[in-house]
Amino acid sequence: MGRAVKRKARPRGSRSRPSAVDKLRPAEAAELLRALLTRHPELSVDAASMAQAMITRVSAEDVAAAVEEAILALDIDALGARAGEHADGYTEPAEAPWELLQEAIDPFVEDLRRCIALGSEAAALETCRGIVVGLYRIRGKNAEAVLGWAEDLPAEAAAQAVSMLRATGRGSRRWSLPSGFEAEVPDWSSRVARWQRERG
Repeated sequence: MGRAVKRKARPRGSRSRPSAVDKLRPAEAAELLRALLTRHPELSVDAASMAQAMITRVSAEDVAAAVEEAILALDIDALGARAGEHADGYTEPAEAPWELLQEAIDPFVEDLRRCIALGSEAAALETCRGIVVGLYRIRGKNAEAVLGWAEDLPAEAAAQAVSMLRATGRGSRRWSLPSGFEAEVPDWSSRVARWQRERG
């Protein structure tokens, strides 16, 4: 029988501690990155390449699910808090649901703008497709809450996204959703075809 191997006792307090980097808040992490790039400018090319890869790694299905979740999460209490007098002034009751829904959609529209600004057509198409599909899925849902007070918003916001995409490119080579996309949103097929023809 072989001899038992003695394990050295680990000194007290030597347990590996999490890195402070792992504990940074998003704003602090961004500040750290900027400081690192200032101190080590040779990392700028790699950082830019990695940032572009992160921003343009897009799944239309993930975007659609996130759009649907963001809008359906708005409840009637949010509407009550927004309408009328509040700290930022006064919001007309008829405007409050539109404001809330637009704010829920804005982050996805901003993602679309970023992909367009970076010149990533594939990521822009996936993002736009996800926005339109997500908006299509929420039609008629949450009617007892915020969406019931702004039933036209899904189609209008979808038109905005398609128009933004359509405005990109040059001449006849304008970006647009793929052929056959209308089948994913059958009740909007004629609208999508019209949006695709219009220039933003």
